[in-house]
Amino acid sequence: MSWGTELWDQFDSLDKHTQWGIDFLERYAKFVKERIEIEQNYAKQLRNLVKKYCPKRSTKDEEPRFTSCIAFFNILNELNDYAGQREVVAEEMAHRVYGELMRYAHDLKTERKMHLQEGRKAQQYLDMCWKQMDNSKKKFERECREAEKAQQSYERLDNDTNATKADVEKAKQQLNLRTHMADENKNEYAAQLQNFNGEQHKHFYVVIPQIYKQLQEMDERRTIKLSECYRGFADSERKVIPIISKCLEGMILAAKSVDERRDSQMVVDSFKSGFEPPGDFPFEDYSQHIYRTISDGTISASKQESGKVDAKTTVGKAKGKLWLFGKKPKGPALEDFSHLPPEQRRKKLQQRIDELNRELQKESDQKEALNKMKDVYEKNPQMGDPGSLQPKLAETMNNIDRLRMEIHKNEAWLSEVESKTGGRGDRRHSSDINHLVTQGRESPEGSYTDDANQEVRGPPQQHGHHSEFDDEFEDDDPLPAIGHCKAIYPFDGHNEGTLAMKEGEVLYIIEEDKGDGWTRARRQNGEEGYVPTSYIDVTLEKNSKGAVTYI
Repeated sequence: MSWGTELWDQFDSLDKHTQWGIDFLERYAKFVKERIEIEQNYAKQLRNLVKKYCPKRSTKDEEPRFTSCIAFFNILNELNDYAGQREVVAEEMAHRVYGELMRYAHDLKTERKMHLQEGRKAQQYLDMCWKQMDNSKKKFERECREAEKAQQSYERLDNDTNATKADVEKAKQQLNLRTHMADENKNEYAAQLQNFNGEQHKHFYVVIPQIYKQLQEMDERRTIKLSECYRGFADSERKVIPIISKCLEGMILAAKSVDERRDSQMVVDSFKSGFEPPGDFPFEDYSQHIYRTISDGTISASKQESGKVDAKTTVGKAKGKLWLFGKKPKGPALEDFSHLPPEQRRKKLQQRIDELNRELQKESDQKEALNKMKDVYEKNPQMGDPGSLQPKLAETMNNIDRLRMEIHKNEAWLSEVESKTGGRGDRRHSSDINHLVTQGRESPEGSYTDDANQEVRGPPQQHGHHSEFDDEFEDDDPLPAIGHCKAIYPFDGHNEGTLAMKEGEVLYIIEEDKGDGWTRARRQNGEEGYVPTSYIDVTLEKNSKGAVTYI
C-alpha cells in the first residue's frame, strides 16, 4: 500500500491530513504539559502538607517520644519521599515526552513544508508543459485552417477563366507557403505533445509517488513517535512504582510500630511523681469527747496511744487539691530540680549527668587530639608552633575540670533523691498511723506545692516586728498545744526561727499553718520554731480552741 499509487490525485487531501497529524501531535504535547503541571502542583501541595504537620522542635524535650507520634512523623517522612517521586515523574515526562514531542513537531513541520513545496513545483512544471503543448496545438490548428483557405482560393482562381495567370500563380505560392507553415506547426505540436506525455508519465509515476512516499514515511514516523511517547508516558510512572511501594510499605511498618503498652509506660515515666498515695481517712467518733492537756505527760501519752490515734482527725496541711488532680506546679526551675517530684527529679538529674558525660568525653577526645598535634609540632617545627596550642589545651583542661565538678555535684543530688525515694515506701507501709500527707512537696531545700506562689519559701517573716517575734519565744507563758505532729522527713532548721527535727520525732502543734507552708511547733523541752507543713503529719484535737479539722 502506497500513497503514491493509491492517492496519486489526492494532493490537497494529503496536505490536510499531514497538517491534522501535526496538530494532533501538538495537542498531545499540550496534554502532557498539563499533566506535568498537575504532578508538580501535587508534589508541592504534598510537601507543604508535610511541612505543616511536621513538628517544629526547638529543644530536645519537645522531640516526639510516643510510638504513635513517631509513627505519624515517619509517615510524614515517607509522604515527603512520595512527593519527591511525583516530582521525578514530572521531570521524566518533561524531558522524555514533552520536550521530545515539541522538538519532533518542529522537525515535522519543516519536513512537511519541504515535501509539499516539491509536489507543488512538480505540478507547476507539468502545467507549464501542458501549456506549451496546448499552444503548439492551437497554432497548428490555426495554420491548417489558413492552408485550407489558401487551397480553396487557389482552386477558385484556377477554375476561373477570367482570372489572370499572375493571380493564379500568386494563389499557388500562398498555398505552398501555408502548407509549409502547417507542416512545421504540425511537427512542433507533435514534439510538444510527445514531451508533455513524457513529463506527465514521469510526474504521475515517478515524481509524485516519490513525494507522496516521503509524506507517507513522515506520517508513519509521526505515528511511531506518538506510540513511543505513549510508552514513555507510562514508563515515567512505572519507574517510580517500586520506590512508591517502598514508601507505602514504610507507612505500613510505621503503623505496625505503634505500641500502646509502650506509650502507656511512657505516660507513667513522664508524669510519675514518686509520692505515695494518701492514706485512708480515719473514722471520726463524735460520741467521744477528748480534751487536750497542757501537762508534760501529753507527749508520753501520745506515744503510748499511738496505736489509737485513728480516733483523731489525721490530716495533711495541703491547701489545694491533691497534686495529681491539681495544677501542675509553675515557677522558676532550680538547678538541682528540687522543684520537681522525686521521680521526675531523678530522671532529669540522670539526663543531665548523661549529657555532661558526653560533653566530658568530647572534651577528653579534643585534649587527646591537641596533645597529639603538639607532639607532631614538637617533632616537626616546620608544621607549626607547639606553643600556639597551649591556650586551647588550658581551656580544654578547664572545661574538663568544670564538667567533672558538675557531674560530681549532680551525682550527689541523684544519690540523695534515690536514697529518699528508696526508703520512703518502707516507711509508709510500716506506719501504723493513717494520715494524709501533703501532695506535691519534696525536700527542705526546695518545697514543691500545688500553689505556684508557694513553691520555694522560707519561714514566716515578721516584716519589721522582730522584737515581737522574739517575745513570743521568750514569753514566760508558752502557747497552749492545739495538737501534735510526727515528722515524716528530717529537717535541718538552719534558718532563723525554724526548728530542726528528726524523722519520726513527735512535736506539739502550737500554731497551725497560716497558708504559707509553715507550722509552729514545740519540743517537749520547750524549744519552739517553725517546721515545713509538708514534712509532718498533723493531728489537731477537735476540742482545742481554734482547732480546725481538714477533710
